[in-house]
Amino acid sequence: MNKPIATSDLCDAHKNDSPRVFRVLPPVFRDYGARQVFCGPVSTVKCFEDNSLVKAAVDSCGFEDTADGRVGKVLVVAGAGSLQRALLGGNLGAAAAKNGWAGVLIDGCVRDVVELAAQDVGIRALASMPMPTEKRNQGLKDLPVQIQGVWVNPGDWLYADADGMVVSDRKLG
Repeated sequence: MNKPIATSDLCDAHKNDSPRVFRVLPPVFRDYGARQVFCGPVSTVKCFEDNSLVKAAVDSCGFEDTADGRVGKVLVVAGAGSLQRALLGGNLGAAAAKNGWAGVLIDGCVRDVVELAAQDVGIRALASMPMPTEKRNQGLKDLPVQIQGVWVNPGDWLYADADGMVVSDRKLG
């Protein structure tokens, strides 16, 4: 189980760290999942109005077994900030919760917000949009991505709570 640390406390402790080590995501994301506080190691997907790789990711195992116990991962989806199509909906949110993901961050939209709110997973996105994506099987996974101008790498740790989201190049605390 991931034990989140308050993002404000992390910012106090790491405010002078290099941006390669510690980054703060801008306050433009909204909560959509039932879990509003979450953290974990990052997996990434880069796509544009095609959620084929998002589906593949949330359908896969969303946790790692470590010496400290089971740790849920955070899927970070670089959707280019598109407000035209939803990259995650109720079915994919349920799959993320079922498969042990701690959270999903989408630089883009979600849909089925009532269904997402009932899922025990953290979900952050820019907005809701009822239009689904096209399935073209396009995109990339497991590469550094830019989310609202902030670089996020596979293996980084993302921490999210009511104050915001921060990313570190390692587990903190």
